[in-house]
Amino acid sequence: MKTKKSALACSVCGSRNYTKSVSEGKKSERLELRKFCKHCNQYTLHRETK
Repeated sequence: MKTKKSALACSVCGSRNYTKSVSEGKKSERLELRKFCKHCNQYTLHRETK
């Protein structure tokens, strides 16, 4: 199965802080993780971008 790189963007400020290797398959929703945002200086929800 192939994998692709996907960026994780902060849901508060919108900055793309992290990259994640994600498999290319059928999926209906985007990945959501709580990560530290250096711009907001707090832990926020980061969502997978296109």
